[in-house]
Amino acid sequence: MATKIFVNLPVRDLGQSVKFFTGLGYAFNPQFTDETAACMIVSEDIFVMLLTLAKFKEFTPRNICDATKSTEVLVCLTCETRDEVDTMVRKAVDAGGSTWAEAKDYGFMYQHGFQDPDGHIWELIYMDPGAISQG
Repeated sequence: MATKIFVNLPVRDLGQSVKFFTGLGYAFNPQFTDETAACMIVSEDIFVMLLTLAKFKEFTPRNICDATKSTEVLVCLTCETRDEVDTMVRKAVDAGGSTWAEAKDYGFMYQHGFQDPDGHIWELIYMDPGAISQG
């Protein structure tokens, strides 16, 4: 069985976050979604748990980072094409997110990203399959 990953992110307004990510084309698993949490499906093995601040606090004794002021994590997702990177960033901005830099073209890799309404940074990359070493 493949290892699955659940990225847990605190959000100030769960409804706004669900609306934002739905606008990017993501679906949610209702089995793990209620008024305190929403399980966003990224792929068969990758999920993002959007948790209200109160719910997130149940899992940690530490202060919750304000992602609009500090960066604790960069979430990076691959895309199938450069156009998909640009389309996702455009959708994110249209849905209320923002960007902080222009796209970067490294030849073998193309990168751009956005910040969601809570300030979490989402990097999107396309890597040329021919440039990836297999060993």
